[in-house]
Amino acid sequence: MTSQHTTPRNSQAEQAIRLARETLDIEAAAVLGLKQHLDQSFAHAVEMMLRVSGRVVVMGMGKSGHIGRKIAATLASTGTPAMFVHPAEASHGDLGMIKPVDLVLAISNSGESEELTAILPVLKRMGAPLIAMTGKAESTLARHADIFLDCAVEKEACPLNLAPTASTTAQLALGDALAVALLDARGFKAEDFARSHPGGALGRKLLTHVSDVMRSGDAVPRVAPQASFSELMREMSSKGLGATAIVDGDEQVLGIFTDGDLRRLVEKGIDLRDTTAQQVMHPKPSTVARDALAVEAAEMMEHRCITSVLVVDAAGRLCGALNSNDLMRAKVI
Repeated sequence: MTSQHTTPRNSQAEQAIRLARETLDIEAAAVLGLKQHLDQSFAHAVEMMLRVSGRVVVMGMGKSGHIGRKIAATLASTGTPAMFVHPAEASHGDLGMIKPVDLVLAISNSGESEELTAILPVLKRMGAPLIAMTGKAESTLARHADIFLDCAVEKEACPLNLAPTASTTAQLALGDALAVALLDARGFKAEDFARSHPGGALGRKLLTHVSDVMRSGDAVPRVAPQASFSELMREMSSKGLGATAIVDGDEQVLGIFTDGDLRRLVEKGIDLRDTTAQQVMHPKPSTVARDALAVEAAEMMEHRCITSVLVVDAAGRLCGALNSNDLMRAKVI
């Protein structure tokens, strides 16, 4: 019984792998083929999108519409205000979302999508510049556009040459090329990207400061240099940081005492009952400024192989503390 089913299943698997490889080859060729279509029209499109005082309004039907939504999202997250408007909905009131100060980026492989061509006269009367991304230079969309971006592909990856596959991949790649050229022209930096992605990992790393995650006020363990060892231990235990600062009367940091320091002293057999904080502290400890990025504190702690660090203000006074757990809770590390 087993042998009767082995051959068909193997044949299906081989066919699936063969088609997958052919699909990737066709779509890779479609993307690479765009390079020969790039000319001054692309540069003019970038210049026009830079000059627009409103938004880039991306439009497209069907699969091109799905690609358009992604392109609009990429533009918006990289410094070019953009939104997607569905062409069919535009004919029923959503055209009011488009203003003369906007620019329309219309996407259609055939350039003859009825929902798009139906609103072209209105867009032209409105005065909004129109960039067409299509595979047909003689199409209605291309002829009405101020700028035509050629995204023609030799064939679809679909064996029937019907389902939009290579053509939508080419549209997506060309949209990314526009976004990259625009962000470079705008001088868009990682910090700008972080501001539009505050919930992401990069946003947390570039926008979170030490002051946002540090312990402050009474939560910061501190003792005077003359404090007894028992006072030092009570302070360290009650605050749960695994360390305590030793500060003078002006809150200037003199030293730090950590769990690791305690372990090393015990291993040496030192009688700690009559010692003071100043006698057992580690002088001139590592500190971090409250306005430093939290990721900088994490890098310093990793480099110096420490798990906690004291935070100081511009005058060098103790104002906070944090450890690796605080940074992990803030998802900085």
